[in-house]
Amino acid sequence: MTLVRNTKLSIIGAGSVGSSLAYAALIRNSAREVVLYDLNAVKAEAEVLDLAHGTPFIGSSRITGGADIELVADSDVIVITAGAKQEPGQTRLDLAATNARILEKLMPRLVELAPNAVFILVTNPCDVLTVVAEQLVDLPAGRIFSSGTVLDSARLRWLLAEAADVAPQSVHAIIVGEHGDSEFPLWSDATIGQTPLRDWTDATGTRLFPREKLKSLTSDVVHAAYKIIEGKGATNYAIGLSGARIVEAVLHNERAILPVSSVLTGYRGIDGVALSVPSIVGAGGVIRTLDVPMDDVEVDLLHRSAEALRGSLAHVL
Repeated sequence: MTLVRNTKLSIIGAGSVGSSLAYAALIRNSAREVVLYDLNAVKAEAEVLDLAHGTPFIGSSRITGGADIELVADSDVIVITAGAKQEPGQTRLDLAATNARILEKLMPRLVELAPNAVFILVTNPCDVLTVVAEQLVDLPAGRIFSSGTVLDSARLRWLLAEAADVAPQSVHAIIVGEHGDSEFPLWSDATIGQTPLRDWTDATGTRLFPREKLKSLTSDVVHAAYKIIEGKGATNYAIGLSGARIVEAVLHNERAILPVSSVLTGYRGIDGVALSVPSIVGAGGVIRTLDVPMDDVEVDLLHRSAEALRGSLAHVL
């Protein structure tokens, strides 16, 4: 990919997610300059050195980093991955209070150093922290949002593609709502190619996605992170790739439609909470949220997701 200007991406947190995002951004040429910041100087510098040794095999991107917060100055995009990690058996919402306190220390300083940056939150619970971040600093609407259900939607597309024996790129289905236990798919609008998902059949004409199959797939997506965390301690590769994809939409002003999470105003009667809905993402961050078709069950589920997040916010704000 040809980069037309010196784009700068800063990643806050050099843990498994932050370092995986830096790696993905480098090999995808997401930004010309990648900065990896962490309070732990030894960790940050070691990750940067390891990544830098691989740059002869990629494009023109370069990486720097360390424990000096000044390194993020004049960033175009800042992705925040720093925070306490999710432990086995712990929900994303359990992390809310701890990670909100970390964000309170970070956001004002980051905005001071990079006042024109777009801020993308990956730290969980990302929906709750998006609301917290918006209240900590004074930035235009859309400049702060989270990765939301971009990864969850990718998990869903992969599962559907495996079941249908097609390429994941040919599956058009998304997860909306909370990035967590109350998220849900928009089955009413899901397709494989141009065929509605519920009408998709195998070579014998048998429908592959009856109600029970869809229910099982939903559970698989919702619980995917828990399974990975139980087995290896963290999810990092796929969130790194999805984070890089979102960064590219901003830096290249793609106006791509992605299910990121931003604070909603009057969306299906929902205000004041951040939920993932299809959104146009470009140079200014979230440019517009899209009121896509939903059946009555899906609208009800969206409101339930909002209520779950309001409950968590009440304990944090």
